[in-house]
Amino acid sequence: MQALIDLATQFIQDHQSWAGPIVFLLTLGESMLLIGMLIPATALLLLTGGLIGSDTLPLMPIVLWGYAGAIMGDAVSYWIGKKLGPSVLRWHPLKRHRTKIARARLFFHRYGFLAVLVGRFLGPLRSTVPTVAGVMGMPEFRFQLANVLSALFWVPGLLAPGYFAARALQATHASTLARETTIYSAVGICVLISLVLLIILSRRNQTRTRKKPNKKT
Repeated sequence: MQALIDLATQFIQDHQSWAGPIVFLLTLGESMLLIGMLIPATALLLLTGGLIGSDTLPLMPIVLWGYAGAIMGDAVSYWIGKKLGPSVLRWHPLKRHRTKIARARLFFHRYGFLAVLVGRFLGPLRSTVPTVAGVMGMPEFRFQLANVLSALFWVPGLLAPGYFAARALQATHASTLARETTIYSAVGICVLISLVLLIILSRRNQTRTRKKPNKKT
């Protein structure tokens, strides 16, 4: 898994023009039923935030692509649940995730709109709550409102740790560089002053030597 993350991060770094669409696919997959349980999108988005913080990638285009993927992913998951009904929750690939689905159903039953709004931030529930909302007949306007609002905070929240870590590293490097420059400058000035003083003292000694009268033998 780590090798896959490293490979994907390197690809994003080397092919910056593809970074936006890749972030779209990551946030889309992270929000989709079943797919979100399988791909390491969160780790990749954290690393993408680091690339933004180091000025390797532009901020706003990446964030906008992320918004689009997150909103689309939840919307598709909702439509799957609404279209297929309760049978979708009994799909064979989901058998190993029965506990997560049961928790998502209970969470939505208790909190409704708030469950969709907050569920995106809860890893185990992120990719299942939208489908459960569709299965349980949540009105689409209410769902899409919660979908958009949660995406507005979720995408920057995923990118922020990597972004600020990279910025802090740059600031530390800049501070260290500035401190080293100051030290080297101070040493250089001290050396220069010392040389000037030595030259002045040397000339004074030479002048005194010339002015001394020669002793008669």
